[in-house]
Amino acid sequence: MLNWLDYRKQLAGRIGQFAKLSPGTVQGYQTLSRAGASTGHLDAKTRELIALAVSVTTRCDGCITVHTAEAVKLGATRDEIAEALGVAVALNAGAAMVYSARTLDAVDAYSAAAQAA
Repeated sequence: MLNWLDYRKQLAGRIGQFAKLSPGTVQGYQTLSRAGASTGHLDAKTRELIALAVSVTTRCDGCITVHTAEAVKLGATRDEIAEALGVAVALNAGAAMVYSARTLDAVDAYSAAAQAA
């Protein structure tokens, strides 16, 4: 697959280059990243488990490497991570079902419009 440790280092370097080109963008991202943690309602490990599930649903390798490293550092077990990933899989399937229903609704709307024309 991927050498995740090397990939994370390479990614950090490229993001550093991007930060020089567009510092406001990276600063804004960092502000967003810190905002959730400031409430204190969830612990850091739980936030990282959520981040991993979202990383899978958005198909972001960069997110996966960063949040896996943090989750492991915060003591998340392989079993906890697998459970979080299971939620991501369930939601992706659920989202596909919801959007399938929406698509069928669109089909009905277009079919009705075509018949009325």
